Amino acid sequence: MIRENAMNQKQVIAGLAEEYPLLYLNPDKDDQETYRRVVLRGEEPDRKDLSHYTGDPADRMETARTPAGEVRIATLGNRQDFERVIRGLMAAKDGPLRPVPPSQGAAMLTVFNWPRIHAHLAAYPEEEQAREFQKFISVKENYTDSLIVMSRGPYSHVSADALGLTEERWLELSDIIRRYHEMTHFICRKQYPGNIRKIRDELIADTVGLYAAYGFFDPETEKAFLGIRGETYCDGRLGNYTEEPQQAAPAVCRALTRLRQTVERAKGCAPFELIPPLMDADILPEDGAPEGQ
Repeated sequence: MIRENAMNQKQVIAGLAEEYPLLYLNPDKDDQETYRRVVLRGEEPDRKDLSHYTGDPADRMETARTPAGEVRIATLGNRQDFERVIRGLMAAKDGPLRPVPPSQGAAMLTVFNWPRIHAHLAAYPEEEQAREFQKFISVKENYTDSLIVMSRGPYSHVSADALGLTEERWLELSDIIRRYHEMTHFICRKQYPGNIRKIRDELIADTVGLYAAYGFFDPETEKAFLGIRGETYCDGRLGNYTEEPQQAAPAVCRALTRLRQTVERAKGCAPFELIPPLMDADILPEDGAPEGQ
């Protein structure tokens, strides 16, 4: 179930910045230490400036209900806005200049919510706030949010022509695939904590997304997303998850066969009902990619 929050152009980014003030910073101008002060210490930015964002009529904020609970989804129609939001939200960790690959169209992030911390502490006398702060942050869910940020565009930077689709139809399908892909990551992080294997998790999330969009799983379409032809890596999303995509490509192709078989056995189920059998199938035992995202 998706519940859309009515917002006008630029209001989505403005709403995000109220909760995550680091978005007032400009990743093209502010350095990593500035981001760290805002994210790790809760300092307020020197300015509340959103002029580095454009806004787009396609911007929207939604709340999705999943088997693992609700998660918010921000969709940004302007690609540059999307990249700046991702770079800003990850700047304290990765630095603000780390590029977002063209093949990345979404991210499921865990974000510090300092305004919530400040609002909680405001209810306590000043002399009790230091103790209450430590108590409050001892529970990660008190001060962090799961947030999905999505762009609008062809999934995995694959053209409509490559899939034999019209531009309009491919954008519709891309939105469905991207949405279910990221919600699958959210569900898996909640329901399978610690069981993180990067390439396998991406394959499973793509499988759920493709099934939600098409009603079946096609390994050749998945190969196009990953940049694989035959069993040869030719440049695509697989390179985002491993430093040796060509070495990983044959094992990934074998995994795609297992994924198709698992989906066919579960035919007729709802998209998220695919997650348990896909996780249990151990579809990529050769996955040696580093953990985490």
